[in-house]
Amino acid sequence: MKFYKKKYDVIVIGAGHAGCEAALAAARMDCSVLLMTIDLDKIATMPCSPSIGGTAKGQLVKEIDALGGYMAKVSDASAIQYHTLNTRKGPAVQATRTQNDKQKYHQVMKGILENTRNLDIKQSMVEDIVVENGKVRGMVEKTGMSFEADSVILATGTFLKGVVHIGDRSFDAGRAGEFASIALARSLEKNGFAIGRMKTGTPPRIHRDSIDFSHFTPQESDPFPTPFSFSTETISSRMVPSYIGHTNPELHQFVRKNLHYSALYGGHIHGRSARYCPSFEDKIVKFPERESHQIILEHEGLATLELYASGLGNSLPWEIQVELVRMVKGLESAEIIRPAYAIEYDYLNPQQLHPTLETKLVKGLFLAGQINGTSGYEEAAAQGIWAGINAACIVQKRPPFILDRSEAYMGVMIDDLVTKGTKEPYRMFTSRAEYRLILREDNADLRLVEKAHSLGLVDNFTLEKTKEIEKFTQREISRIKASVIKPSEDVNAWLESAGTPPITTGVKLDQLLKRAQLNYSTVDHFSPSSEPLKPRVKTQVEIEIKYEGYISRQQSEIVKFKDMEKIRIPEKIDYSLMHGLSNEIREKLLKIMPESLGQASRIDGMTPAALSVIMIGITAFKKNSALSHNIDKEK
Repeated sequence: MKFYKKKYDVIVIGAGHAGCEAALAAARMDCSVLLMTIDLDKIATMPCSPSIGGTAKGQLVKEIDALGGYMAKVSDASAIQYHTLNTRKGPAVQATRTQNDKQKYHQVMKGILENTRNLDIKQSMVEDIVVENGKVRGMVEKTGMSFEADSVILATGTFLKGVVHIGDRSFDAGRAGEFASIALARSLEKNGFAIGRMKTGTPPRIHRDSIDFSHFTPQESDPFPTPFSFSTETISSRMVPSYIGHTNPELHQFVRKNLHYSALYGGHIHGRSARYCPSFEDKIVKFPERESHQIILEHEGLATLELYASGLGNSLPWEIQVELVRMVKGLESAEIIRPAYAIEYDYLNPQQLHPTLETKLVKGLFLAGQINGTSGYEEAAAQGIWAGINAACIVQKRPPFILDRSEAYMGVMIDDLVTKGTKEPYRMFTSRAEYRLILREDNADLRLVEKAHSLGLVDNFTLEKTKEIEKFTQREISRIKASVIKPSEDVNAWLESAGTPPITTGVKLDQLLKRAQLNYSTVDHFSPSSEPLKPRVKTQVEIEIKYEGYISRQQSEIVKFKDMEKIRIPEKIDYSLMHGLSNEIREKLLKIMPESLGQASRIDGMTPAALSVIMIGITAFKKNSALSHNIDKEK
């Protein structure tokens, strides 16, 4: 086999959100990278919702940004609406969401890729992965050209054997209007990977001028939005509203009558769909008691009249979709520009991966994004940067990059995937993160920038800026804890005006700040800092003091968690020799091959008794290994 004259360190296949972050991370770590995509004009496209972030997803985006990734930066450059979600709840669940200009997002990301050192971009369809002696060597594209690399990352999205469904019409496509990747899926099967099918979909796009907005409630952008990226100084784009409307009982009855025309309920689709993001016909079937469902019309960009009809995703025939849409108040004359559709595609069981996202079957081959059974741009991008870093680490013979569940949301996601697998599209939720009060959006840079700097992903300026925030935060917390506020007429009048009880004795300022009715303005009023503090510092101080007890409790839990993670399970341990394990648990252990006792504890169906057996087995294995080593030395 003849290879292209230039050998790469890393090849990334697919230029969606996972592929872009993977390629950029590896290139910034000084690896030579080839990014191969079917269509250069679809780099970082947003095939479904024109938005980035949301609850739990926003945390992922902030973590990507803290690690030197680009999703947050490109989102700021293309945002046309900002919302901070859950502002009435605690900081653990507050999250940023942007609505984005799709075309601008693509253009900005493409420009960044084109101007990144060490990174080549080429357009073609990859048809085969070259594997020799259990290790990846490169890939072959459609015309027969072969490219060689030490590591390959597959970030294929919904393209592996992708099939689009609209009513009873089905056709091969990675997305509507784009080629499916058939040969590459066969190549993976040939190499022994277990493959399943999943289903997702997208709603119709409607012409703006055909909508009567008087029946919708405008939802404006936050008036003073906070940028997504820690490095963004200002937001200059024009903000636009979205529009909230509702379906009605007549429409629901119409869908029930035509359900047999749906690809989903007509027997054409066999892949598993996401229970947390059901299609419209799915909602009608699964929630029959509901008389109304919310829909949101969102602009797809500033230079287009297409609006995304969130909440109306379905797989009905186009002509039925027209009637369905026009039964919504305000959409009586709506013109569908692009119909809704469902798409089925292949994914690989992520239990076939190491925590680095390298496959267990083929060394040097990594998987990232929807190929691992996840849904969402943010989940894909987080896996992309993770895989990109680890592919570079293999090439450079550096230790693997792994964040555990106590360090990042992306650590939670990767651990869930490789330990538990998934049979339906995996979506990130705050409830999945047991240490979510530690893993907040606002402190992602404080948690991760130092790690990113050690990998060469962020510069000295970013590191110093982050350390400065941490230093001023701790200094201000210490000052506040040492400040005492004494009762007086003025003090109590101010407290009562803030809706909180007066004080009768001297009170530490941090104890006042812990009161639910008070915020950092209390500090500014009673005992302002002698030096100007950035808003970021004030936010950190308020959160750290208000939630000190809860944070301390979670930190204690993290210590116990890390103790379990420190107990490593030897690679060559033989579970068949461990008496007391059920066949079911033994089978799962052999399939997943957990790397620590902590990971083993999170396998579905694991019991305390089985963990005790494994612990005894680890001790016996180490004892026997030491004995064998001593015998060999004596010989």
